[in-house]
Amino acid sequence: MRRSFVLFMVVALVSLGVLYHDLLSYGWAQAKGQIHILRNTKEVSEILQDPAYPDSVKQKIRLIQEIRHFGIDSLGLAPSENYTTFFDQEGKKLMWLLTVSGPYKVEAVKWKFPLIGDFPYKGFFDSTRAYEEKAVFAKKGYDTNMGEAAAWSMLGYLRDPILSGMLEKSEGRLANLILHELTHGTVFVKDNMELNENLASFVGDWGAKKFLVQKYGPDSPQLKKYLLQMEYHDAWARHMLRGAMQLDSLYATFGRSLPATQKAAAKTKALQRILATADTLLGGRFPLDEESKKSGIAQNNAYFISYKTYRSQQNQFLDEFIKQFDEDFPKYLKYLKQKYPTL
Repeated sequence: MRRSFVLFMVVALVSLGVLYHDLLSYGWAQAKGQIHILRNTKEVSEILQDPAYPDSVKQKIRLIQEIRHFGIDSLGLAPSENYTTFFDQEGKKLMWLLTVSGPYKVEAVKWKFPLIGDFPYKGFFDSTRAYEEKAVFAKKGYDTNMGEAAAWSMLGYLRDPILSGMLEKSEGRLANLILHELTHGTVFVKDNMELNENLASFVGDWGAKKFLVQKYGPDSPQLKKYLLQMEYHDAWARHMLRGAMQLDSLYATFGRSLPATQKAAAKTKALQRILATADTLLGGRFPLDEESKKSGIAQNNAYFISYKTYRSQQNQFLDEFIKQFDEDFPKYLKYLKQKYPTL
């Protein structure tokens, strides 16, 4: 019996290894990348006392500590030790994000991960592996898009470090980023990344404005710069969400008998029109330069997925926040934590 049980366990483990080889291999690669970062982080207190680091770096690190405390004390985000350590990227990229969509529907291919559920994107610490997987999907006829992650949340399981690349951001964008990620450690719903990312984006947007007003004042250049950045960012996001709807409306007219060449031509024409009309955003105050137009922005369905994931529910949260909670953020956050079961 004992030998039979041992044999059964060996066969079961080997079978699982075969069935889930890709997932296990991916998980190991991600673990190695995360371990490398964690092993090479330094405590913020150590950086602030080290004369080798310039004052500009220390100033931004102190600012992040203020943003952390604002998020916890004023907004009610979950207390944590996140962003109390520092990792120097040495000018290198850290994580690549792959997004995949079908060729004639703006809908994300999803990856399922244990404990945390489905994700509409896949992160890689290894760029070679990321682009290899991108090529596999492209060969099968999918639309693909590769982006870069400025930060990510470990949902409280590990301490999220300050990444040196974050320090290049303006005060407002930095506050937005930190508050966004801290929100993930406060409310995170399994198998609903659209809700998670939209909520975190809403908190980042609103919280950053409140932080800048509190620290610099309502007429400060820091706040004015951030509001201008967000005005364009929001206009661009709304344009891309409209574009995604236009594409899906177009694809719905494609019959089975329509030749592939006609489908591809109609799709290309629609994508070009979405990009061309982006020049009219905000009265044409921010026209795209030729380099941007040639860079592949809005080149396929996968490009639009991130806007659906991060920006499609902003009005819903803002409406609820203002009408039901009179802009009382701690009260609203308490309601959200009760409404959505968190990991």
